[in-house]
Amino acid sequence: MRLIGVYNANGGLAGELGYFFGHLIGTRSCTLCDITHSPFAKKSQWKLLEQSLKRELGIEFVLVHKNERTPAQLAASDGREPCVLIEDSEGKLSMILDWTDLKLAHGDVAQFERAVRAKLLMY
Repeated sequence: MRLIGVYNANGGLAGELGYFFGHLIGTRSCTLCDITHSPFAKKSQWKLLEQSLKRELGIEFVLVHKNERTPAQLAASDGREPCVLIEDSEGKLSMILDWTDLKLAHGDVAQFERAVRAKLLMY
């Protein structure tokens, strides 16, 4: 089982710069980006959460940009970014957190972790 966080932003230099400047002037937002990153780097609390999920539950958490999704990830999340998908042992994808769930975390890794762990109880 693994978790896949889908950003509401494109990867690559052009995508990163476009998001950065759009975020600064208020034309772009990604609540998952706010949870995982400070303005310039991945949050240390986020790195600890990734390690904790792997160590305690054996769950890998990967992050992908909109333009980096596989066809299956695209089918499960297109138009609903940012979100978090869960991939079961058979490769089936389901959305476990949508943009409203992510917004409720207010950029806080601890609040996000509580939401993720609550959803994981169903799996």
